Amino acid sequence: MATDGLQYDPEIAIEALIEADPRLGHVISRTGPFGLEANPMQDPYQVLLRSIVYQQLSGKAAGTILGRVLALFGDGETPPTPDQILDTPDELLRGAGLSRAKTAAMKDLAARVLDGTVPDLADLLAMTDEEIVDRLVQVRGIGRWTVEMLLMSRLGRADVFPVHDLGIRKGYQLVYGLAELPKPKELERLGELWRPYRSVASWYLWRAVDQADTLF
Repeated sequence: MATDGLQYDPEIAIEALIEADPRLGHVISRTGPFGLEANPMQDPYQVLLRSIVYQQLSGKAAGTILGRVLALFGDGETPPTPDQILDTPDELLRGAGLSRAKTAAMKDLAARVLDGTVPDLADLLAMTDEEIVDRLVQVRGIGRWTVEMLLMSRLGRADVFPVHDLGIRKGYQLVYGLAELPKPKELERLGELWRPYRSVASWYLWRAVDQADTLF
């Protein structure tokens, strides 16, 4: 039974992973309860808008800038519509603290919402993981990793495996005692063992890095 916004049952996933991979099973048993929760989204556009602002910034700094951006359009809490973003001079967005690249990304996002490239939530929920990735990476400033995090933490998808994530690569190195970090393509092949629950495996690989001093 799916819980916490997840589209799968974590207990079933954990049992399957332990049976398929004793090494990962050791990490699972020593780490404790699975802690990933999906925070459901109401509007993909708003989530991506926030993602653009938060890229490469600390939470506090990004929150301050986001507040300034929202204040340009009214109450400081309601996100601007795509039309409002496109009608706003770049100088005003830059004045709120956005970089030139983020200003361009925000305007591209707005344009792609209006032309249908970015689907609404109903369409998004009906799409496969790869279909979602293919659509959303067309937005300037939105890469595969950002979409994979959305799939895991917003849509609660079960089989997401962000092989380019440094924490995932480091976690695999620790669990398997490798001398070097596995390459993304190699990791994609190795992770087949964990299908269809690679989101859960990924979460435990991150925990392996966090708790390396006590696990290994």
